[in-house]
Amino acid sequence: MSVAAPSALAQTSGSTGGTDNSTTSTADPASTTVPAPADPGLATGGAAYGAPNPATTQLTPEQTATILPSGMAAAPETAPDEVKDAIAAANEIIGKPYVYGGGHNLRFTGKGYDCSGTVSYALHGANMLKAPLDSSSFMKWGAKGAGTWFTIYTNPSHAFMVVAGLRLDTSAAGDPSGAKGPRWRPVLRSTKGFTARHPVGF
Repeated sequence: MSVAAPSALAQTSGSTGGTDNSTTSTADPASTTVPAPADPGLATGGAAYGAPNPATTQLTPEQTATILPSGMAAAPETAPDEVKDAIAAANEIIGKPYVYGGGHNLRFTGKGYDCSGTVSYALHGANMLKAPLDSSSFMKWGAKGAGTWFTIYTNPSHAFMVVAGLRLDTSAAGDPSGAKGPRWRPVLRSTKGFTARHPVGF
């Protein structure tokens, strides 16, 4: 299967928006957004936790992940297991509140999650991360640039991730719902001022 990296899709001009839930205030200024492309083949990646929970593992025949009416996401059938596991893990915390420092413990647990705690939880679900990282630490994690299936966009104050073309973010930038906390967002967003990183091989 041919897969295109999504780096150009999410990169436009605009403010960085968001906050790092473990280092700064919780304001989430709006930023320029970019709609997801009509051709799913153009955004297969975002740059892919143990055994998947059947209640949160759902699949779609599309080449990109899809947001379901429940707010959870369905992973592409053809995606690597790491992608499916990361999406299933993220589905477990979708809808939880934004909590500064949430998820930053060795069990990745919390009543809510901050931005880097959310990204960490999903990556831990794919067995790619043993301990949570803050947004600054993600700037040196993995490999440089956008990946095929995963891309973590990070700076000292905020982090979010694109997995199989779908954005996982605690910031409501570009989301008409305005809801903060871990959510699959319906559109990509500006990545100006962010560093792109990805898991090696994905």
